[in-house]
Amino acid sequence: MVAAVRVHKHGGPEVLTFEEVDVPAPGPGQIRVKQHACGINYIDTYFRVGMYPAPTMPFVAGNEGAGEVTAVGPGVTDIKVGDRIAYVVALGGYAAERLLPADRVVKMPPSISYEQAAGMMLKGMTARYLLRKTYKVEKGTSLLIHAAAGGVGSILSQWANHLGATVIGTVGDKQKGELAKKQGCHHVILYRDEDFVARVKEITGGKLCDVVYDGVGKATFPASLDCIRPIGLFCSFGSASGSIDAFNINLLQAKGSLFATRPTLNTYTAKREDLVETANDLFDVVSKGLVKIPVTQKYALKDAVKAHQDLEGRKTTGSSILTP
Repeated sequence: MVAAVRVHKHGGPEVLTFEEVDVPAPGPGQIRVKQHACGINYIDTYFRVGMYPAPTMPFVAGNEGAGEVTAVGPGVTDIKVGDRIAYVVALGGYAAERLLPADRVVKMPPSISYEQAAGMMLKGMTARYLLRKTYKVEKGTSLLIHAAAGGVGSILSQWANHLGATVIGTVGDKQKGELAKKQGCHHVILYRDEDFVARVKEITGGKLCDVVYDGVGKATFPASLDCIRPIGLFCSFGSASGSIDAFNINLLQAKGSLFATRPTLNTYTAKREDLVETANDLFDVVSKGLVKIPVTQKYALKDAVKAHQDLEGRKTTGSSILTP
């Protein structure tokens, strides 16, 4: 029996239950991992409240982590006992030990720590596909990142800056604004105090942005569309403030023949080779110091309730992890 955090019914942070679960020997294609750190992400709250359906109830919360392989099942050839691995796999993450499908984990280079990996796999690989695949950001690209001081936002800002883009970020307060500037934003907009559409027009000299990366959702829509140049891209990758409902597609025509997408990491890394390429690209920029992963909140596994309260209360910046 090992310690884990499970959800028996949908609801607020209080439904996260710290208890013991059984972890069997790995079956065909599986590995068993002793986790050193478990990542905390906003998507974890979507499963907790039932916005995203879990395949079973109860379920162990959490979608990413990093640890050491302690056993391998039949048919596993490229992963061995003792390997340091990291992963993003739906559910099962908030646990001291767990089983994983071997083809969905990646080996970590020595330059990456367990805490870094747990704090960046989902957010960092999300940033990678957004910047390199969904819209190919390069020198001269002008972009807007909502919640620029948050987990994905802080990585997006640094990486986009490295790629040569003009980076505009929205944040909730001055403290987060200073953080966003340190992490690569050339311009910071305090969205509670300023009209972010007007500020984007001012900053860009009326040219607007090539792409808007929006992980906030309801609170920033449809104003985000007014920040995008004709034939530009609206990229909605999260719903921290609630889902965007009843999207009238004619808005895209009215705002300048815009494109809109709602991508997910699962689609962009569905093939094993794409998963490895995405992870290795992330490991590379972090190892070189081009993107820093600030793990600014650490909680014991038993304190998952507090972790979710802080996350949903907008009290966190950068990455948060649980330590078994």
